[in-house]
Amino acid sequence: MYAALWRMLPGPTAVRALTLIAIAALIVLMLFTIVFPWATQFVPGQEVLVN
Repeated sequence: MYAALWRMLPGPTAVRALTLIAIAALIVLMLFTIVFPWATQFVPGQEVLVN
């Protein structure tokens, strides 16, 4: 899969590497801003009180 993605990207090696880094950063950003906050409603035990 990664080899196919690498072959699909245009440009020389440096441009491909920067593109993949940007794509990975975008995916991580989307996970932290959209997916993880949405998924917290389904995870039990989020409100813990220590007395």
